Amino acid sequence: MSDVHSQLALLQTNGVNLSTAELLRYQQLAKLFSLSPKRSPQARLAGSYLTKHKGRGMEFDEARHYQPGDDIRAIDWRVTARTGKTHTKIYREERERPVFLFCDFSPSMMFGTRLLTKSMQVAHICSLISWSAAAHGDKVGALLFNQSQHKEVKPLARKRAVLHICHELMDLHASSHEQVASREADVQAFADACARLRRLARPGSLVYLLSDFQHLGSAAQQHLSQLSRHCEVRAIIVDDPIEHTLPQTRAVQRVSVSDGINQQRWLLGDRKEEDTYQRWREQQNSAMEQSLKQANISRYHISAGLPLDTQIQGMQQERF
Repeated sequence: MSDVHSQLALLQTNGVNLSTAELLRYQQLAKLFSLSPKRSPQARLAGSYLTKHKGRGMEFDEARHYQPGDDIRAIDWRVTARTGKTHTKIYREERERPVFLFCDFSPSMMFGTRLLTKSMQVAHICSLISWSAAAHGDKVGALLFNQSQHKEVKPLARKRAVLHICHELMDLHASSHEQVASREADVQAFADACARLRRLARPGSLVYLLSDFQHLGSAAQQHLSQLSRHCEVRAIIVDDPIEHTLPQTRAVQRVSVSDGINQQRWLLGDRKEEDTYQRWREQQNSAMEQSLKQANISRYHISAGLPLDTQIQGMQQERF
């Protein structure tokens, strides 16, 4: 237990409620996370994740002193008149790849048995990726949702984008604790969020899906399949240790568990019960992985039972 307390102190969190400090600390780790493309995007506007290239484009970058060979059509006459020296407008060709975050705060995410709830770990991952995008000069936006509401954050650049996302993360996460789990409502909310994501994510974007994917239905899978045709989509599956195997106990004991709707009695320490539970979990996890694979989405796994700091490297090793 003392080890858990020391890990929580390091993460500057209590494991349940989001704070500004714990999200800001990931700015220090941003350079450890890579946003490099893993595959060649299929959309016309994708595939250009290069260093920023200056040329005649759509976005003004800066004004500098005129140099021989510069296009006279690009002379900035206002700056020239103000300074008395000829200046040229330099434009930034929009070649950076927007990063878009899809953050699930459904009732099933408000669960944790070891270190953090899954929703807290999702917020930490969202913060890490946002700071990494800002450090690379990329625009970053987000769609945050729970069972009954959603928040859209338009892709912006630099620190202000990350701070906006962090503010919205804390706001929506705080309101998500009062949700009552409903399988039908949660599946519909997840599908609706996927439909919004298709509308919000520009072709060529890098999209991160942060969820436990327990409510991934056929409608949501169809939306994600369409999205992956024009964007690179990466799913980060956030789970809790108990969603793989039952806790180990020294003696056989019966405990009550609930998902907020249904209640069951589990026999901990019984080998037969443990084997049955593990087979069921493996079937559930395998079906979810197969659905994401069919949608042409890369899969990564993060545990809510361990600090994100220790899992960053593994999060970047793609699974097919």
